[in-house]
Amino acid sequence: MRIAVFEYEIVRTSPVGSCLLQLLRRLCDEHEFVVFAAEFDNPCPERIHFVRIPTPTRPLAFLFLSYHLLAWFYYWTSRLFQQARFDLVIIVECNVSIGNMSYVHFCHRSYLKHYWLQGAPGGVRGTLRWLDHWLRAQVEPWVYKRIPHIVVPSQGLADEIATEYPFTQGKIRCIPNPIDIESLCPSPSFQREEFRQRLDLREHDIVFVFVALGHFERKGLPLLLDVLAQRPEPHVKLIVVGGEVDLVEAYRSRAREMGLEERIVFVGLQPDIRPFLWAAEAFILPSAYETFSLVAFEAAAARLPLLVTSFHGVADFFRDGEHGFLLERSLAGVSRGIARFLAAPHQVREEMGVRVQQAVGSYNVGMFASTWKEYCETVTNRAVRAPLRPS
Repeated sequence: MRIAVFEYEIVRTSPVGSCLLQLLRRLCDEHEFVVFAAEFDNPCPERIHFVRIPTPTRPLAFLFLSYHLLAWFYYWTSRLFQQARFDLVIIVECNVSIGNMSYVHFCHRSYLKHYWLQGAPGGVRGTLRWLDHWLRAQVEPWVYKRIPHIVVPSQGLADEIATEYPFTQGKIRCIPNPIDIESLCPSPSFQREEFRQRLDLREHDIVFVFVALGHFERKGLPLLLDVLAQRPEPHVKLIVVGGEVDLVEAYRSRAREMGLEERIVFVGLQPDIRPFLWAAEAFILPSAYETFSLVAFEAAAARLPLLVTSFHGVADFFRDGEHGFLLERSLAGVSRGIARFLAAPHQVREEMGVRVQQAVGSYNVGMFASTWKEYCETVTNRAVRAPLRPS
């Protein structure tokens, strides 16, 4: 089977891109892939052909418009001049208006209607972010109406899209995102206290970890800062993983002004977040909107209790008091959740970590790849019997 894949950035640090990388790595021995992307960490150059789309990746609104046009041009150039034919064309959301399957990780129209005001950034950055969502929201109904197959990572997102766009009912398939369970399990060789000392964290500190590529406002970092400022416990610390340099510097200055410079460690974007998960007592994410939250699942696989709001994906398995503590997205609600965790004995916290790791055990890479393989072959009526590529 010959499959074309369209996405801006298929790289390890992108939530959607990392899922596509797992899919490509597992299936490239039995199917031929052509990837149309601005950036691509090709896991198998001898088997996967990369067509680079020459578009800048920022700002996002410009990326959406330029990629939409250029990807269409490169696709039809390959069709007309190279006689390229594809059995399946997979796009991500509405990033391009061709294809017969869309891999959707966000509903932009629903987000603007119901969640934007809960976590909207201010200034020029907020304006550009809103414009990006607005442009996508205009294109979503047109693309989803004409495309025959939609894949989403959570049942909550499937229900949300079907509610927003009733004409999608009957063509949505839920395939949860993959978690590399084995690699996220805490390594026996990891020197936890030594790593914590490098971050200026002490043995008696209770450390929460917050992880996000960006979108700090939507994901609740300002709320966390306000909560920590109101709580007098100096031993309660926060590691913030992620964020571009300018965003991190803005929040570092904000934390300094609030008197929190000794309690918050900003480490920026990291190629490997596992040590920061292993160094913490719990994962915290008071997000306004998530469609799966890959990092929350990764934290669970790392045996960390979760302190989270009720959002898509995690809501499919999470039980309050058993896998961590459910947060109400307010100053009092987040503070109450942290207080519940601090009041829990050490053994109870460890048991929560074990239970939440077990709860996400079925979200493994093998299940993800085999489900995608079966679905692609079903929609194209093209079965290939070669074994899946090992991880």
